[in-house]
Amino acid sequence: MQFLTDELEAMKRDGLYGTIRTIESPQGAWVRIAGKDHLNLCSNNYLGLCNDPKVVGRVKEYVDKWGVGPGAVRTIAGTMTPHIELERRLAKFKGAEAAIVLQSGFCANLAVIPTLVPAAEDTIYSDSLNHASIIDACRLTKARVVRYGHSDLADLEAKLREHRGNPGRHLLVTDGVFSMDGDIAKLPEIVELCEAFGVIVVVDDAHGEGVLGRGGRGIADHFGLHGRVDVEVGTMSKAFGVMGGMIAGSATLIDYIRQKARPNLFSSALTIPDVAANLASVDILEESEARVNRLRENGDFLKRELSAAGFDTGHSETPITPVIIGEASDAKTFSAELFKKGVFATAIVFPTVPRGTARIRCMVSAAHTKEDLRFAVERFVEVGRGMGILP
Repeated sequence: MQFLTDELEAMKRDGLYGTIRTIESPQGAWVRIAGKDHLNLCSNNYLGLCNDPKVVGRVKEYVDKWGVGPGAVRTIAGTMTPHIELERRLAKFKGAEAAIVLQSGFCANLAVIPTLVPAAEDTIYSDSLNHASIIDACRLTKARVVRYGHSDLADLEAKLREHRGNPGRHLLVTDGVFSMDGDIAKLPEIVELCEAFGVIVVVDDAHGEGVLGRGGRGIADHFGLHGRVDVEVGTMSKAFGVMGGMIAGSATLIDYIRQKARPNLFSSALTIPDVAANLASVDILEESEARVNRLRENGDFLKRELSAAGFDTGHSETPITPVIIGEASDAKTFSAELFKKGVFATAIVFPTVPRGTARIRCMVSAAHTKEDLRFAVERFVEVGRGMGILP
């Protein structure tokens, strides 16, 4: 087992070893770490729902009535009334015929891709910057995986033409919002191409749920593509502030996934506290668009101010705000200096992003005030000047 020590030491030498902080308070705009309050620019708590009183209250109510654990997989004895209630509400929210909930967004991708295209004669078209959960789901199939350049429609069309004669099923999968850069998939053009070539469309909307579309209904709603995206995969661990994955689509699709997907067949159902909290989050999203609008305003504000200060914030179209530093060791140092000044913003380095593009990824929340974000910009400028990144 010596290789474990050797590889860990190599990660430390290369600046790739991550420091994992422990949060000593509820998730929020500010969190307590090591006994000190820090501005939180790390979490996916887009709408500030992780500790919302309505969400917490619903959990207490449902736990008193239904208990905690489901006690089984969904297909044996783990499907409880609250699970069905949440699936019905999510389908309505997403504008789909049906939905199914799973243990996580990662599990949702593992449920969709190997189930729909399991065979060696099948073909998967995958964006080169797709999330690790999509990559791992593709690895679980025997299908041929064809990668196309990130959001490169010309390359995608060329690959579709090249492989159109392949036997079996053809499926394209893309992130809706790319989590490291914050850019949005060119979904209308992708859908048109896939319709022309007879290809199933799967979009992983993990960072679009609660962010894009009317009241956060996601990327299909954002582009007006209801009924033309075959499979919408989502997560409730980000904007919903809880935990769990979802798949939305036709009633036939969801019935098929329910009967055949291994994460649904062989892993216990989502817990009652998670289900209850997610139901409360759906209520909040349906009641008002105020949080979603504030999130977008905050994201625009932070990108604008950091760019004006001289930082490279990439090409983000969402509240995800990358501050690209370059080398992994510099990004790690930048993050550590920010932390000393009261800003919790983690460095993202290889292999999560390509070498030479290490960054501080700022995750904005509707819970942040403009004063919070101005504080962040001031600290970024101080560290940037101190490290010679800014003049």
